[in-house]
Amino acid sequence: VQLQASGGGLVQAGESLRLSCAASGNTYSINAMGWYRQAPGKQREFVAAMTGRFNTNYADSVKDWFTISRDNAKTTWYLQMDSLKPEDTAIYYCAADPLEPAMWGFYGMDYWGNGTQVTVSS
Repeated sequence: VQLQASGGGLVQAGESLRLSCAASGNTYSINAMGWYRQAPGKQREFVAAMTGRFNTNYADSVKDWFTISRDNAKTTWYLQMDSLKPEDTAIYYCAADPLEPAMWGFYGMDYWGNGTQVTVSS
């Protein structure tokens, strides 16, 4: 499985961005898909995930402002980020896993895409 993230950019606080992740290869094996982020000087952290059955999970820090969604074919998923804050500045990575429990963000995912930079200015 190959993943390609896009949609990052520079925005002001309070604005929105929509990230996309395009999957190719053995996409039928994907049962959990999601997003992680890594801010400068910090460890990579879980942001949001969704299963093939549309169950979702969010980090507490984003659950009121971010929304994960996907297409029916599980080949593209999105992260709608509203009311962005400077602390949301990070490189955002899309990820996928063959197992649904990966949606809980406890142990990462097997497949990783490139990162896309999101910068939120105050």
